[in-house]
Amino acid sequence: MVRKEFVAEEVAKIMRDTKHIRNVAIIAHVHHGKTTLTDSLLARAGIISKTVAGEALYTNYEAIEKERRMTIKSANISLGFNYKDNDYIINLIDTPGHVDFGGHVTRSMRAVDGVILVVDPVEGIMPQTETVLRQALQERAKPILFINKVDRLLNELRLTQEQTFERLLKLINDVNVLIKRYAPPEFADKWILKVENGSVAMGSAYKRWAISSLIMEKYKVTFKDIFKYTAEGDETKLQEIAPIDEATLSMIVEHLPDPSEAQAYRIPHLWHGDLTSYDGKSMTSVNPDAKVNAIIFGVSYDQHSGEIAIGRIFSGTAKKGTEVFVTGTPTPQRIQQVSLYMGPDRVPVDSISAGNIAAFVGLKNVSIGDTASEGNIEPFEQIKHYSQPVVTKAIEAKDTRDLMKLIESLRELSKSDQTIVVELNQETGEHLVSGMGELHLEVIEQKIRDEFKIPIITSEPIVVYRETIEKGVKDVEGKTPNRHSRFYINVEPLEQGVIDLIESGTIRSGKPKGKQYLEDLVKAGMPREEARGLIDVINNSMLIDITHGVQYLDEVMELLVEGFEEAMKDGPLARERCTGVKISITDATIHEDPVHRGPAQIIPAMRRPIYAGMLAAGVSLLEPKQKFTVNIPQEYISDVITFLQGKRGQIMDIQQEAEQATIVAKMPVSEVIKGFSNEMRGLTQGKAIWYPEYFGYEKLPKELQDKVVREIRKRKGQPEEPPKPEQFMD
Repeated sequence: MVRKEFVAEEVAKIMRDTKHIRNVAIIAHVHHGKTTLTDSLLARAGIISKTVAGEALYTNYEAIEKERRMTIKSANISLGFNYKDNDYIINLIDTPGHVDFGGHVTRSMRAVDGVILVVDPVEGIMPQTETVLRQALQERAKPILFINKVDRLLNELRLTQEQTFERLLKLINDVNVLIKRYAPPEFADKWILKVENGSVAMGSAYKRWAISSLIMEKYKVTFKDIFKYTAEGDETKLQEIAPIDEATLSMIVEHLPDPSEAQAYRIPHLWHGDLTSYDGKSMTSVNPDAKVNAIIFGVSYDQHSGEIAIGRIFSGTAKKGTEVFVTGTPTPQRIQQVSLYMGPDRVPVDSISAGNIAAFVGLKNVSIGDTASEGNIEPFEQIKHYSQPVVTKAIEAKDTRDLMKLIESLRELSKSDQTIVVELNQETGEHLVSGMGELHLEVIEQKIRDEFKIPIITSEPIVVYRETIEKGVKDVEGKTPNRHSRFYINVEPLEQGVIDLIESGTIRSGKPKGKQYLEDLVKAGMPREEARGLIDVINNSMLIDITHGVQYLDEVMELLVEGFEEAMKDGPLARERCTGVKISITDATIHEDPVHRGPAQIIPAMRRPIYAGMLAAGVSLLEPKQKFTVNIPQEYISDVITFLQGKRGQIMDIQQEAEQATIVAKMPVSEVIKGFSNEMRGLTQGKAIWYPEYFGYEKLPKELQDKVVREIRKRKGQPEEPPKPEQFMD
C-alpha cells in the first residue's frame, strides 16, 4: 500500500487546480450503504485493499461506530484519482444516516458542492432520505443518485427483470419529485436525474459492482447481463464487467461541479456581504491568491494538538502562520498547522488553497458555523439545524474529583456537535445534557466513559418542553429592588411569520446590526415601529424598544437584554425555555445615579415583569413531537394503530404494498422514550421496523399540563405549586 504521507503530498499539489477538485458528501437514510460505498472509492485510491472494500467500513473508525456498525459522525477524507488521464481530488465526507446524528449532515452540506444520494430500492425513500436531500438542495449542493442493494430486488423480492426495472424507474422518479420540490427554482430542472446521461448508477456496494450508462457504454454490458449474473450469483464476473469504483468516480467527475462553478452560485446564497467587494469577488472566483476566507463546519479534539477546526476554504491559501479573525473575536489568531484528513489520520501539509477542505490547528474558541477570514469579513450565513434537542439526561461524575474532567469532556463534545445542549442544574449540581434522541445521548455517555475515561451516573431520559403564550398583556411594570427605577413592558406572542423567519435562518439569534431585518419583519407582519426597535433575538423570541426619549436607557440596555435572555432561557411556569415571546419596552424612569442602576437592580427589573406578564397572559407548555414511520407485516396493522393511538399518537398515513404495510404517525416524545421499543417488538413479534424524525413542538393538551408542570418543578427542586403573577409584581 502507498504511504499515506506520500498520498497527502500528491493530493495537496493537485488541490491547486480548481477544475480538478470535487467536494462531495455521501448522504442517505440509516443502513442504506453510505460507508460501504465509500470503501469502493478508498480502494480505488489505494487507501484500502479492493478485497476488503465493502467490509472494512474504513470511515467508521471510532470504536463506538465499529461496535454499533453505524456511522455516528461525519468523516472527511481527501482522495487522489486519475480519470481520463487527468488527476482529480475528491474531498469526500461520509455522513451519518440516523436521525439522531442529523446535525453532522447539516453542517457537512455547507462544505460540499455535490452529494451522492444512496437509496435502498427495497425500502425506497425513507424519512431521512427526504430530510438529507432537502438539506443538500437548500445548501445548493447538486445531487447524483446511487441505488444500492439492487440484488435484494432479485434475491429477496424475487422480482422479474421487468418488475425490477419498473421499481428502479419509479424510485428515480420519486427522487426527481423531491428535487423539483426542494431545489432552488433555477436548478429544479437542470438537476433532474437521468439514467441516460450517467447521473444515476445502480448496483451493490457490498458486492462491489455497479452499472450506469457510462459503464454500459465502456464495457458493452446491458441490464440483462447484470440480471443474469446476479441470478447466478457470479459476483466476480459482475465486478469485472461493472466495476463500482469506476461507475461512482465517473458520476462524480462528470456530473458534480468543481468549486469554480459551484461557488459562483453558492457564495451569494451563503454570504450576504458585498459581492462586488474584493472578498466577494475572491470567493465567487475561488481566487487562491486572495485573502483566506473559510467557514468552520467541524470541530474535533486531538489530545496532542488540542482543538482542530475543520473548514471549507472559499478563497486564499491557508498555511502555517496565516492570521485569521474568527467570528466574534476582536484579534486575529495564527494558524499553527494545516492538514488534510485521510479518514482517521490527519496529515500536515505545507498549504491548502481555495476550493478545498482543510483542518486548522491553533485556532481557539472556535464554534461550528464560525467564519475564519484574514480580512474580518461579514460572517457566513448561520448553519441552521433542522431538529432540536428533545430528550435530556442528568449526568454526574461518580467521583467528585472527576468533576472538572467531566466539565471539560462535555465542553469538547458540545463544541464538536452543536446539537448537544449542556446546562448546569444549579440546585442539584448535575449537568443536564440534551440531545436529539435516546441513541444520541447513549453515544454521548459512551464517549465520556470510553474516550474521556470518566465513570458517570446518568438519570432516566427526560423530555424537553417549551413555554409560550397565546395572548398578550400591556404595560406590565417592573421595579428595581431599590425602587429607584421602573420599566414598563408589553408581553405578547411573537408573530408566526417572524418565527418562521428565525427558524429558516433569515433572522439570526443575537443582536442585529442596525436595521438589517427591518423590511423582512414588516413583511412578516410586525408593525414598522416595533421592527425598527429590535434589540435582541433568542429562542425564537424578541426584545424590542419602542420608547421615546427615555433618559439613561442606552446606558442600562445591556442589562435589560441580560434580564430578557435570562427569562427566555428559564421560563416562569416550569423553568423550561421560552419560545415565541415578544417583549416590548414601552416606557421607563431610570435613576440618574449609576450606583443605583447596576446589574443587581436592572436585571430583575426586566426578568420579573416578563414572568408576571407571561403568567397573566397564560403560559402554555409545548411538547416535542416525532413523526414515526413504522414498517410492519399487514396482519399487525390494527394492533399497531391501537397501540400508537393509546400513546396519544395521531395516524397521518397508512400505505399497503403486497404483504407489508407502512404506518406514519405523529407521536409525543414523552410517550416513546420509555418502553416503546420493547412494547412494539412484543406486539409484532419483533417484525416491526420504525424510523423517528423530529416534527417540531405542539401545545400539550390542557388536561395534562398541570400534572406535567408539577412533575417538572418537583424534579427541578422548585415548589410544586406553579407561581402566580402577583409573586413577581412586588
